[in-house]
Amino acid sequence: MDKKELRTYIKTLKRQHTKEQLLEQSDQIMAKLEQHPDFIKAQRVMLYSALPDEVQTAAFLEKWHVLKQIILPTVVGDDIVPVEYGEGTSFAVGDFNILEPQNKPYAGGFDLIVVPGVAFDRKGNRIGRGKGFYDRFLCQHLDVKRIGICFDFQLVDEVPTEANDIRMDEVISL
Repeated sequence: MDKKELRTYIKTLKRQHTKEQLLEQSDQIMAKLEQHPDFIKAQRVMLYSALPDEVQTAAFLEKWHVLKQIILPTVVGDDIVPVEYGEGTSFAVGDFNILEPQNKPYAGGFDLIVVPGVAFDRKGNRIGRGKGFYDRFLCQHLDVKRIGICFDFQLVDEVPTEANDIRMDEVISL
């Protein structure tokens, strides 16, 4: 299956789940993340503001932003620009209808980067939505632990890869 076919296949599988089922799975996946040793020891964590069809992060962000430094991606042109999320951070709808924090860019380091995706395989290979934003960003942070998170049906036997695709160190699913 090529990337386009895999994206279509995963989209079909998502439609077979109710919003409530995906929210319940999201809660379970995020509970696994918060118990992960790399998350526990991390002080500076890059997460993401979820689209409706991704593992939901809103409650997790609210819970953890007071205990850890949480950084979220914003899209500027063809690049991800990290922005710190904190108390009172306002959001605006950015490119691709993603809620993005409205703060100045974050210039520090990361202890952990949590990445969404359309599909992952057990080797940590990932495909996103096809624009390469995360691959361009992650190639600048190869020394940081990368954990992909996804619904169980997004974890497949094999994800087609290209030379510029950045592999996850680990994938958390159900």
